[in-house]
Amino acid sequence: MTSKVEEFVRGWNGRQEPSIADKLKNSLKPKQPLRYKLVMANYRLKTTVNRLELYISKMQERDRVLFERIVSAQMSKDNARAAMYANEIAEIRKVTKQLIGVQIALEQVQLRLETVTEISDVFSSLIPVIGVVRELKNAIKGVMPELSMDLMEIEETLQEVIIEAGDFTGASVEQAATSPEARKILQEATAIAEQRMKENFPDLPSFVSTAQKTENGNSSK
Repeated sequence: MTSKVEEFVRGWNGRQEPSIADKLKNSLKPKQPLRYKLVMANYRLKTTVNRLELYISKMQERDRVLFERIVSAQMSKDNARAAMYANEIAEIRKVTKQLIGVQIALEQVQLRLETVTEISDVFSSLIPVIGVVRELKNAIKGVMPELSMDLMEIEETLQEVIIEAGDFTGASVEQAATSPEARKILQEATAIAEQRMKENFPDLPSFVSTAQKTENGNSSK
Protein backbone atom coordinates (compact mmCIF):
# COMPACT_ATOMS: atom_id res chain seq x y z
CA MET A 1 0.00 0.00 0.00
CA THR A 2 1.31 3.43 -0.91
CA SER A 3 2.33 5.43 2.17
CA LYS A 4 1.04 8.94 2.89
CA VAL A 5 4.56 10.27 2.38
CA GLU A 6 4.73 8.78 -1.11
CA GLU A 7 1.27 10.14 -1.92
CA PHE A 8 2.29 13.61 -0.81
CA VAL A 9 5.52 13.46 -2.82
CA ARG A 10 3.50 12.45 -5.87
CA GLY A 11 1.13 15.38 -5.35
CA TRP A 12 4.06 17.75 -4.89
CA ASN A 13 5.87 16.53 -7.99
CA GLY A 14 2.98 15.66 -10.27
CA ARG A 15 2.75 12.53 -12.38
CA GLN A 16 6.04 10.62 -12.31
CA GLU A 17 7.30 7.38 -13.76
CA PRO A 18 6.87 4.58 -11.22
CA SER A 19 10.62 4.51 -10.55
CA ILE A 20 11.47 5.62 -6.99
CA ALA A 21 14.83 6.93 -8.23
CA ASP A 22 13.04 9.15 -10.74
CA LYS A 23 10.74 10.47 -8.01
CA LEU A 24 13.67 11.46 -5.83
CA LYS A 25 15.61 12.95 -8.71
CA ASN A 26 12.70 15.08 -9.91
CA SER A 27 11.15 15.88 -6.51
CA LEU A 28 11.48 19.63 -6.95
CA LYS A 29 10.93 19.95 -10.67
CA PRO A 30 9.29 23.27 -11.61
CA LYS A 31 5.80 23.28 -13.11
CA GLN A 32 4.68 20.39 -10.91
CA PRO A 33 1.23 20.65 -9.29
CA LEU A 34 1.86 21.90 -5.76
CA ARG A 35 4.94 23.84 -6.77
CA TYR A 36 2.89 25.36 -9.56
CA LYS A 37 0.25 26.48 -7.05
CA LEU A 38 2.93 28.18 -4.97
CA VAL A 39 4.41 29.87 -8.02
CA MET A 40 1.00 31.14 -9.07
CA ALA A 41 0.21 32.34 -5.54
CA ASN A 42 3.50 34.23 -5.49
CA TYR A 43 2.76 35.78 -8.89
CA ARG A 44 -0.63 36.99 -7.68
CA LEU A 45 0.98 38.37 -4.54
CA LYS A 46 3.47 40.29 -6.66
CA THR A 47 0.60 41.74 -8.71
CA THR A 48 -1.23 42.74 -5.53
CA VAL A 49 1.89 44.41 -4.10
CA ASN A 50 2.37 46.36 -7.33
CA ARG A 51 -1.25 47.56 -7.26
CA LEU A 52 -0.83 48.61 -3.64
CA GLU A 53 2.31 50.55 -4.50
CA LEU A 54 0.48 52.41 -7.26
CA TYR A 55 -2.44 53.22 -4.97
CA ILE A 56 -0.10 54.41 -2.21
CA SER A 57 1.67 56.69 -4.72
CA LYS A 58 -1.67 58.23 -5.66
CA MET A 59 -2.52 58.78 -2.00
CA GLN A 60 0.87 60.40 -1.43
CA GLU A 61 0.31 62.73 -4.38
CA ARG A 62 -3.12 63.70 -3.03
CA ASP A 63 -1.48 64.37 0.34
CA ARG A 64 1.07 66.64 -1.36
CA VAL A 65 -1.64 68.65 -3.14
CA LEU A 66 -3.63 69.11 0.06
CA PHE A 67 -0.51 70.10 1.97
CA GLU A 68 0.11 72.88 -0.55
CA ARG A 69 -3.47 74.03 -0.11
CA ILE A 70 -2.96 74.14 3.65
CA VAL A 71 0.06 76.38 3.19
CA SER A 72 -1.92 78.61 0.83
CA ALA A 73 -4.85 78.82 3.25
CA GLN A 74 -2.47 79.60 6.09
CA MET A 75 -0.92 82.46 4.11
CA SER A 76 -4.45 83.79 3.53
CA LYS A 77 -5.17 83.42 7.26
CA ASP A 78 -8.09 81.14 6.41
CA ASN A 79 -7.91 78.95 9.50
CA ALA A 80 -11.15 77.09 8.84
CA ARG A 81 -10.09 76.01 5.35
CA ALA A 82 -6.63 75.01 6.57
CA ALA A 83 -8.21 72.86 9.28
CA MET A 84 -10.56 71.27 6.73
CA TYR A 85 -7.62 70.26 4.53
CA ALA A 86 -5.77 69.03 7.59
CA ASN A 87 -8.68 66.76 8.48
CA GLU A 88 -8.68 65.30 4.97
CA ILE A 89 -4.93 64.73 5.13
CA ALA A 90 -5.36 62.96 8.47
CA GLU A 91 -7.80 60.49 6.87
CA ILE A 92 -5.54 59.97 3.86
CA ARG A 93 -2.55 59.25 6.08
CA LYS A 94 -4.53 56.84 8.22
CA VAL A 95 -5.47 54.77 5.17
CA THR A 96 -2.01 55.12 3.61
CA LYS A 97 -0.31 53.84 6.75
CA GLN A 98 -2.58 50.79 6.74
CA LEU A 99 -1.88 50.09 3.07
CA ILE A 100 1.88 50.45 3.53
CA GLY A 101 1.68 47.95 6.38
CA VAL A 102 -0.22 45.53 4.15
CA GLN A 103 2.32 45.99 1.36
CA ILE A 104 5.29 45.30 3.65
CA ALA A 105 3.64 42.21 5.15
CA LEU A 106 2.84 40.84 1.68
CA GLU A 107 6.45 41.37 0.64
CA GLN A 108 7.44 39.17 3.58
CA VAL A 109 4.91 36.58 2.45
CA GLN A 110 6.51 36.61 -1.01
CA LEU A 111 9.91 35.93 0.49
CA ARG A 112 8.50 33.01 2.46
CA LEU A 113 6.96 31.44 -0.63
CA GLU A 114 10.24 31.76 -2.50
CA THR A 115 12.08 29.83 0.23
CA VAL A 116 9.82 26.77 0.02
CA THR A 117 12.15 24.47 -1.90
CA GLU A 118 11.59 21.14 -0.17
CA ILE A 119 8.57 19.14 0.90
CA SER A 120 9.64 19.45 4.54
CA ASP A 121 9.49 23.26 4.21
CA VAL A 122 5.85 23.39 3.18
CA PHE A 123 4.05 23.35 6.50
CA SER A 124 6.61 25.20 8.64
CA SER A 125 7.00 27.98 6.07
CA LEU A 126 3.39 28.39 4.97
CA ILE A 127 1.58 28.30 8.32
CA PRO A 128 2.80 31.84 9.24
CA VAL A 129 2.13 32.95 5.66
CA ILE A 130 -1.51 31.87 5.59
CA GLY A 131 -2.08 33.54 8.95
CA VAL A 132 -0.71 36.82 7.60
CA VAL A 133 -2.73 36.63 4.37
CA ARG A 134 -5.92 35.88 6.31
CA GLU A 135 -5.37 38.83 8.65
CA LEU A 136 -4.56 41.24 5.81
CA LYS A 137 -7.56 40.06 3.79
CA ASN A 138 -9.86 41.08 6.62
CA ALA A 139 -7.99 44.32 7.39
CA ILE A 140 -8.16 45.64 3.82
CA LYS A 141 -11.74 44.58 3.08
CA GLY A 142 -13.26 47.98 3.86
CA VAL A 143 -10.53 49.99 2.11
CA MET A 144 -9.83 48.00 -1.07
CA PRO A 145 -12.42 45.19 -1.40
CA GLU A 146 -11.08 44.09 -4.78
CA LEU A 147 -7.65 43.40 -3.28
CA SER A 148 -9.30 41.64 -0.36
CA MET A 149 -10.88 39.26 -2.89
CA ASP A 150 -7.47 38.64 -4.46
CA LEU A 151 -6.03 37.80 -1.05
CA MET A 152 -8.94 35.45 -0.37
CA GLU A 153 -8.13 33.49 -3.54
CA ILE A 154 -4.43 33.41 -2.61
CA GLU A 155 -5.37 32.15 0.86
CA GLU A 156 -7.49 29.37 -0.67
CA THR A 157 -4.61 28.29 -2.92
CA LEU A 158 -2.19 28.17 0.00
CA GLN A 159 -4.73 26.27 2.08
CA GLU A 160 -4.87 23.56 -0.56
CA VAL A 161 -1.12 23.11 -0.31
CA ILE A 162 -1.09 23.25 3.49
CA ILE A 163 -3.98 20.77 3.85
CA GLU A 164 -2.01 18.23 1.82
CA ALA A 165 1.05 18.99 3.91
CA GLY A 166 -1.12 18.58 7.02
CA ASP A 167 -2.18 15.11 5.85
CA PHE A 168 1.51 14.31 5.65
CA THR A 169 2.64 15.93 8.94
CA GLY A 170 -0.51 15.54 11.04
CA ALA A 171 -0.64 19.30 11.71
CA SER A 172 -3.69 21.54 11.38
CA VAL A 173 -4.35 24.54 9.15
CA GLU A 174 -6.12 26.23 12.06
CA GLN A 175 -2.72 26.83 13.64
CA ALA A 176 -2.22 29.58 11.05
CA ALA A 177 -4.48 32.07 12.80
CA THR A 178 -2.54 31.86 16.07
CA SER A 179 0.97 31.47 14.71
CA PRO A 180 3.39 33.63 16.79
CA GLU A 181 5.46 34.09 13.65
CA ALA A 182 2.45 35.48 11.78
CA ARG A 183 1.85 38.00 14.55
CA LYS A 184 5.52 38.94 14.49
CA ILE A 185 5.42 39.61 10.73
CA LEU A 186 2.34 41.83 11.12
CA GLN A 187 3.84 43.75 14.06
CA GLU A 188 7.09 44.36 12.19
CA ALA A 189 5.16 45.53 9.12
CA THR A 190 3.22 48.03 11.25
CA ALA A 191 6.42 49.40 12.79
CA ILE A 192 8.08 49.81 9.39
CA ALA A 193 4.93 51.47 8.01
CA GLU A 194 5.05 54.04 10.82
CA GLN A 195 8.69 54.79 10.03
CA ARG A 196 7.98 55.20 6.32
CA MET A 197 5.12 57.58 7.09
CA LYS A 198 7.51 59.77 9.08
CA GLU A 199 10.04 59.71 6.26
CA ASN A 200 7.69 60.31 3.32
CA PHE A 201 4.98 62.58 4.71
CA PRO A 202 5.84 66.04 6.09
CA ASP A 203 4.52 67.17 9.45
CA LEU A 204 1.65 69.59 9.30
CA PRO A 205 2.49 73.18 10.30
CA SER A 206 1.99 73.73 14.03
CA PHE A 207 -0.49 76.53 13.26
CA VAL A 208 -2.69 74.11 11.34
CA SER A 209 -2.48 71.47 14.06
CA THR A 210 -3.66 74.03 16.61
CA ALA A 211 -6.49 75.21 14.35
CA GLN A 212 -7.53 71.63 13.69
CA LYS A 213 -7.69 70.84 17.40
CA THR A 214 -9.72 74.02 18.02
CA GLU A 215 -12.21 73.15 15.29
CA ASN A 216 -12.56 69.57 16.54
CA GLY A 217 -13.14 70.90 20.05
CA ASN A 218 -15.85 73.30 18.88
CA SER A 219 -17.61 70.64 16.82
CA SER A 220 -17.80 68.28 19.81
CA LYS A 221 -19.66 70.83 21.97
